[in-house]
Amino acid sequence: MSNVHLIDHPLVQHKLTLMRKKEASTNSFRRLLNELAMLMAYEVTRDMAMQEVEIETPLEKTKAKVIDGKKLVFVSILRAGTGILDGMLSVVPGARVGHIGLYRDPKTLTAVEYYFKMPQDMHERDVVVVDPMLATGNSAIAAVERLKELRPKSIKFVCLLTCPEGVAALQGAHPDVPIYTAAIDRQLNDHGYILPGLGDAGDRIFGTK
Repeated sequence: MSNVHLIDHPLVQHKLTLMRKKEASTNSFRRLLNELAMLMAYEVTRDMAMQEVEIETPLEKTKAKVIDGKKLVFVSILRAGTGILDGMLSVVPGARVGHIGLYRDPKTLTAVEYYFKMPQDMHERDVVVVDPMLATGNSAIAAVERLKELRPKSIKFVCLLTCPEGVAALQGAHPDVPIYTAAIDRQLNDHGYILPGLGDAGDRIFGTK
């Protein structure tokens, strides 16, 4: 797991615990996810390239560093990735956004693509793929495969929760893609859900169950 980055900051862990509770309302789950995504964005963007620009303070001219957010693309795996996307855009509002529509076949658990829309000039951009759960890894693997066809400069994968099976699957297929997560839970159950987990992230974000 050398390419797995566990974000164990106390604020991240605290908010994740509150999200796990089954009595958490849709409103509080959504708010906590937004806050948690903002906190995770600090770690995920730690190695972003910077450039110097000349500015003028109230006292004098000086050179200072800025990031080029337009070179960064957040790619949301629909539908649940939207919950993380909003928080990350709060921190890097200049980032571009791409969407991949994937659903998990309930019988085979394989990912089926139904939508794919990315910014132009992806070969010039760094990509951060966001999805709350890395469970079987099938959706993540399929998303990264599609993105690699566009030859971006780099790809990272960000999730709230994963498990040993999900990590092994994604690293086995794409060992060059680092994984950023707030927790590595115990295991998958027979239906492909993470245990102890937090349930179906999409249903809890959108109140659909």
